[in-house]
Amino acid sequence: MNDFVIPAPPVPTIPTTDGGLFPVHRVYCIGRNFAAHAVEMGHDPDREPPFFFQKNPDNLDASGTFPYPPQSQDVHHEVELLVALKSGGSDIPVEKALDHVWGYGVALDMTRRDLQGEAKKAGRPWEIGKAFERSGPVSPLMPVAQSGHPEQGRIELRVNDELAQEGDLNQMIWKVPEMISYLSEYFELAAGDVIMAGTPAGIGPVKRGDRMRASIEGLRDLAVSVT
Repeated sequence: MNDFVIPAPPVPTIPTTDGGLFPVHRVYCIGRNFAAHAVEMGHDPDREPPFFFQKNPDNLDASGTFPYPPQSQDVHHEVELLVALKSGGSDIPVEKALDHVWGYGVALDMTRRDLQGEAKKAGRPWEIGKAFERSGPVSPLMPVAQSGHPEQGRIELRVNDELAQEGDLNQMIWKVPEMISYLSEYFELAAGDVIMAGTPAGIGPVKRGDRMRASIEGLRDLAVSVT
């Protein structure tokens, strides 16, 4: 008889500005959701609609440090709005989508750009470039009661106090209700799901010792050191 019992893994969580913890179920990331970034990456935002990929829930990290990952010499920053859901379902109407939002935060979609590029050329999935350990630094989540539903507001990233990325949430091609509604056509969304809503132009590399500060107007800043 085999008495070995595999312990249940801990549920990944994100701290909240009201002192709680938000348990994470799934992580959906939207690609090319700012027109300038789509152009920056060599795509036509008017012709190619945004698409989604996933990170792993335990890739999200609120520690304030980002360990430079192995097997890469070109790791890039991407600042994004994080949308946290309190409920879900299938085929959610756009006009009802915001009823499912618990709150918002600031996130970084750190990317092993060289490995992502190799995967693209080979027609393979991007996980090796996107879904690695601690690849999603996050700020504490702010509940809707405090933040409202941000439709506009400055989003920026500074590296070593130098401005690297900037834009406005009103530049998103697909807005938050549209993203939720679209995703719910293909997946059964649930409480604990989070959506990373895309990045403005200005992505670029980081190195060990860099200090990043990501901010979105009205939300808690995210400060991260690259180690």
